[in-house]
Amino acid sequence: MRLRLPRWAAVTAALTVLAGAGTWTAVASDDPPPVHRADRMLDADGVRLDTSYFTGDGDGRRPAVLLGHGFGGSKEDVRAQAEGLAREGYAVLTWSARGFGASTGEIGLNDPDHEVKDVSRLIDWLAARPEVLLDKAGDPRVGVSGASYGGAISLLAAGHDPRVDAIAPRITYWNLADALFPNGVFKKLWAGIFFSAGNGAGAGIGPGAGDAPGTGDGPATGEAPAAGGAPADGAATATEGIPAAGKAPAGAGKAAPAKPPACGRFTVELCSLYQRVAVSGKPDDAARALLEARSPSAVGDRIKVPALLVQGQSDSLFTLAQSDAMARALAANGAPVAVDWTSGGHDGGDQEAERVERRVGAWFDRWLKKDASVDTGPAFRVSRTGGVDSTNGRATLRAATADRYPGLASGTAALALGGAPQTFANPPGGAPPSVSAVPGLGGGLSGLSSLGVGLSLDFPGQHARFDAKPQTETLRITGAPTVRVRVTSTAVDGSAVLFAKVYDVGPDGRQQVLPAQLVAPVRVEDAGNGRSVTLTLPAIDHEVEAGHRLRLVVAATDLGYASPAAPAAYTVAVEGPLAVPAAPGLTTRAAALPWWVWGLPLIGLVVAVVLLLTARRRTAAPAPDPELAAVPLQITGLSKKYKGGERYSVKDLSFRVEQGQVLGLLGPNGAGKTTTLRMLMGLIAPDEGEIRVFGQAIRPGAPVLSRVGAFVEGAGFLPHLSGRENLDLYWKATGRPAEDAHVDEALRIANLGGALERAVRTYSQGMRQRLALAQAMLGLPDLLILDEPTNGLDPPQIREMREVMIRYAAGGRTVIVSSHLLAEVEQSCTHLVVMDRGQLVQAGPVAEITGSGDTLLVTLAARTPDGEPVPPVPDALVEKIGALPGVGSAARADGGLLVRLDGADATALIGELVRLDVPLTGVGPHRRLEDAFLTLIGGGAA
Repeated sequence: MRLRLPRWAAVTAALTVLAGAGTWTAVASDDPPPVHRADRMLDADGVRLDTSYFTGDGDGRRPAVLLGHGFGGSKEDVRAQAEGLAREGYAVLTWSARGFGASTGEIGLNDPDHEVKDVSRLIDWLAARPEVLLDKAGDPRVGVSGASYGGAISLLAAGHDPRVDAIAPRITYWNLADALFPNGVFKKLWAGIFFSAGNGAGAGIGPGAGDAPGTGDGPATGEAPAAGGAPADGAATATEGIPAAGKAPAGAGKAAPAKPPACGRFTVELCSLYQRVAVSGKPDDAARALLEARSPSAVGDRIKVPALLVQGQSDSLFTLAQSDAMARALAANGAPVAVDWTSGGHDGGDQEAERVERRVGAWFDRWLKKDASVDTGPAFRVSRTGGVDSTNGRATLRAATADRYPGLASGTAALALGGAPQTFANPPGGAPPSVSAVPGLGGGLSGLSSLGVGLSLDFPGQHARFDAKPQTETLRITGAPTVRVRVTSTAVDGSAVLFAKVYDVGPDGRQQVLPAQLVAPVRVEDAGNGRSVTLTLPAIDHEVEAGHRLRLVVAATDLGYASPAAPAAYTVAVEGPLAVPAAPGLTTRAAALPWWVWGLPLIGLVVAVVLLLTARRRTAAPAPDPELAAVPLQITGLSKKYKGGERYSVKDLSFRVEQGQVLGLLGPNGAGKTTTLRMLMGLIAPDEGEIRVFGQAIRPGAPVLSRVGAFVEGAGFLPHLSGRENLDLYWKATGRPAEDAHVDEALRIANLGGALERAVRTYSQGMRQRLALAQAMLGLPDLLILDEPTNGLDPPQIREMREVMIRYAAGGRTVIVSSHLLAEVEQSCTHLVVMDRGQLVQAGPVAEITGSGDTLLVTLAARTPDGEPVPPVPDALVEKIGALPGVGSAARADGGLLVRLDGADATALIGELVRLDVPLTGVGPHRRLEDAFLTLIGGGAA
């Protein structure tokens, strides 16, 4: 029997042609308008650049945007932003830089001869696209944006390629030498993290660990894409050349110099630079010259396009001084410039991602779409902490704005400092060091420094301190304080390496907070007989309350920097007041009442009563249900709509979980799994229905949440601390008694063994996952929620994680796990909840779902009786089978078709298949979870 499928063959031919031009996938399915994505490998002088091209529906030409990623990341990190811009009418191109993601080549730290030229080649490619708006032949209307490493490439692209029309760099550097060697001092901790991230090619340096965009169940974002930058449907990408390469690869025709294995993906010259400076502890002129040549400052006089400069306050890597240098240079060129200081940064904290991306979009609307009606925001904006949200423990933010950028020394006030000259020691080996910012930890604290929360440490005998008088009224510091001091050193070469910082000291004189956890290093030469220098302290935005005072501390060491190994004594004396900038032109958005409230007291009273009653209704929790006191979880009629729309992310969801169960939560992209978990953890509130944990209704801040542990999107650990120290630090941060942590029990279940006492930086990915799981298990919560706990693990590590979950539930506790690995879920879970399009498809024991007798596997013949191959069953025929009377659905599967019966029996099905000329060889029940899952959701992907 031969199936004649000319239409199917034509479709196949069309798909083959399309694949040759790149793999296209629809990114948005539930939230119009749709976005299309094409993945390509583009050849750039022998280096393969992994790219993704995003476009929305619509006719006509449109401006283009290039989005770069952070150091250690890849193009997937900016996928969600790319989709958003494509929906707004842009053609968006993302790429993995050389040495990162699936791109080949070596890391040159935005080398103008390589990474920067790659951007020009990408602009060449955009110029040839029929949907991209051109200013003239070969010159597309294009903007460039990115964070950190990607922010620097946007500045460099504007300086090297005149076709760039607007830029929006975020939390990046102006002069990389100044950033890594500030005032001649080596920033060893951040430099080491850079080098490790480059060698690991994917560790990532960027804000907000664990907050990668593009995940979850939000509209049209989907779940995490395939690792390595593969297209969403897993098909191979096409490869094509970039126009006008015009140059042979560097080093062509001669033998490349040998590279030590320790260099990883870095070029030899950068590897040599790092090793040389790391050993000596002191930057040399050659190192500075190399980094400066690859910095935006090298072409600063050429950058004359509109620039939105977004910089983080919680950032000890690229401080506010870097964006200040950018703003001054670009404004001097006559370019329109806006400066935005966000709350977060490389040290963590609130990145304000949604707000910033909206502002970037508005910036491009104004300067790329030429829409003069667009409000691009104030010339200067700074986010300020206004308190703590009691429902989630996060700092609340408010904005202060000005119609011009004030710089870092506007409106200074002089504060006299008391204290005689003080002598202190630089310890042998520079240890133990003082502590200011700690990458990976500081962001959670620096964002709350204005609320009296912080981490800092100065050892006795290793620092001098000078106090100002207590403030009689509130003082707002916005900018970089300065002070003149005299330094004397007993070092052999007469030099001194010092670390200056200004503390906010409470009325008791002991409690002190370091604003933004920042310190200013300085190398003072020729100080053997004393030398006067002006210290510029870190730029901050911080409010000093009345009754508090400022304290200048000058220390000999700091954890993040290299100090001289030889012991020495330093003497420091203040020679003038502390000059504190206030930026008087700033206006803070206060939570003041509208004029009609104080003008019309009666109306104000009515409004207040209404708000009070509404708040009571919102915060009042339903009474506990004693009949559910022993039930870990019951969800009833749960619904949640997408923000600003009528479509549901979760709709009328109900299921129940009992003690001792390991429940697997399954569903395709956009099924609503992550939204459900976020509601379960009290992070967002449902629109309808309720969630009860042990009979208590869940709402933000509900006390019963203390019985819930969660492992969602990994956990951030301090790499230099041991596993046990990280867990102890985390538990202390919760404020709960140490005896309630049950550390030993959690560790025994996680089975970390002797690795617990080693530094986390030595851990494998599997060990880090187990440590994160142990952290979630601290306090032995009765309900443990795990979102993709096996991501990035190899098969042995996945097996270990499975055993951990089973051991935890064996004690009578309950585990809920969301995972894409169906085979793993089948082995580790006792029960399943399958969701599709926000609704419950099926729930029950794993054995019941996989062994359901109403789902049959129809095996098909591979060859005809005369030996000729049988073409695959066409999609139209599969759909026809699924529409047969008594059949619920039909989907392709390995070896044939999966058919779910809905009233029909196997005999009737066989008769219908024979009538339709389906080349079946057998019909029988299926047993695999994968098959059952595909049948239940109609052939989608998990």
